[in-house]
Parts: sequence; structure tokens; C-alpha cells
Amino acid sequence: MILIGERINAGFKDIANAIRTKDPAAVQKWAVAQTEAGATYLDVNIGAASRDPADMAWLVEVVQKAVPTSISVDSTKIEAIEAGLDAIDGRGVLINSTTADPGKLERIVPLAVKYDATLLGLAMDERGSPQNVERRVENGAMVFMAAMEAGLEPDRIILDPILMPIKFMQEQAPFVLEAIEQYTNLSDPPPHISVGLSNIGSKTTERGRIVRTFLVMAMARGLDAAICNVCDEETIAAVATAELVLNKEIYSDSYIRAFLMRQGS
Repeated sequence: MILIGERINAGFKDIANAIRTKDPAAVQKWAVAQTEAGATYLDVNIGAASRDPADMAWLVEVVQKAVPTSISVDSTKIEAIEAGLDAIDGRGVLINSTTADPGKLERIVPLAVKYDATLLGLAMDERGSPQNVERRVENGAMVFMAAMEAGLEPDRIILDPILMPIKFMQEQAPFVLEAIEQYTNLSDPPPHISVGLSNIGSKTTERGRIVRTFLVMAMARGLDAAICNVCDEETIAAVATAELVLNKEIYSDSYIRAFLMRQGS
């Protein structure tokens, strides 16, 4: 399972303040905590805290000094993505993200090729977020084909069908599950499939339960990646248990511990 740690994001006050003051303490704390929890990538995002691409480079450099974990450079601004990629020290890198908008694909897909990066593509376009299965599949396929034509193998492509808050858009969750299953048929082997997991539980009183239940249901349909709170032990236990039930891992009484050891290897 590809686990992308969500916590080094300026949407959180401590990270926004760290970017503004150039105090690395909070960033490094979360880099270490998420790495120890089994993160495959650490997502880094300057968000609205800064418009200066140099701040993305600073954030990447701070994380790299703290841990050896691969990094997800996350921004809606191409200049910030490029600055983050330029700062990478040779470790694995993920670009988060492109959309199916042809103009964005034309600029970001070549960056993935140039920097030998994995590419995450959101199943949205210039019209916005999809509201049905068909647009999710159409947009995901557009991203996938553009990346493949540029030379990226399926293993370096991650598709995200756009997960909506269940409190406000409850009807969307089954559409996401269906799109996940259809993504698995795009190629053999298929691309990786991810969601922004925390989105589904936004503003709910039972957030953890909703998030973990959706995660297991989605894994049964083909999900093999997630941007999530990797420090939540119950979520990680749910991932390990789902992989066991899906016969992806061999049972042992210490299967959760074994899963964490594999994630950290």
C-alpha cells in the first residue's frame, strides 16, 4: 500500500507558521513521525501560506534533512512544483498533481519524465470535479494515456477519482468506488489508484470510523494508495487487515507489526 502522509501541509496552522517564520521544528517533527508510522511518501504543500516557489524548495530541503523518505511535491502552481522538484536530492519523488485539463497535462507530464517522478492525476478537468462515474473514468483515462504516451509506465502513474465529503455529497461515494474498479481495467498491470482519504470524513462526528470503513471498501475494489493521516494507528491497522483479508499478505499473529516493518523497509 502506498501511504502518502498528509501532515506537512500549510492548511495546518503549525506548518503555515513554520513556512512564514522559516522555523523547521514543526516540519521535521511531522517528517519523523510520519516516516516512523510507515509513510511511503511525505506530501509537502505550501498552500496559501506563500506564493513564493522558493518556499516549496525550503520545505523540501527541511524534510530531506530530517528523514530519507520519498517526497510528494504538492501544489496547484507549476512554478512551485518545479521549485520543489529542483530541490530533490535524488530520492524518490511524486508530483501531486495534474488534472485532465490538456493545458495542465502538457506542462506537468513532461516534468514527471524529466525528473523521473511518479505522477498523480486527479480525475477533474476545466469543468471542475466530476459528479458521476463516467466523467471520473473519462478524465482518469485521459491522464493515464497522456502519461503513457510520454513514456511513464503504469507503475509510475497514480489516478485519483476525487473523493467528496459524505456529509454534503453522500451519493458520490458509490461513484468513487465504481470508478476505482474501472481504473483497474485500464491496463495490465493497472495504474495505482489513490484518494484524499480525509475528505470523506470532513465535518463529520464519526470521522475516523467513516474514513476507515471507506478505505477498506475501496481497497476491495482496487485502491492501493491513499493520502491520509498515517499517524492514526487504527487507519494503518485497517490497511494491514484489509491486505490480509484480500490475500495480499500471509497471516501471522503479528501481521500488523510485519506490515509496518515492510512499509518502513
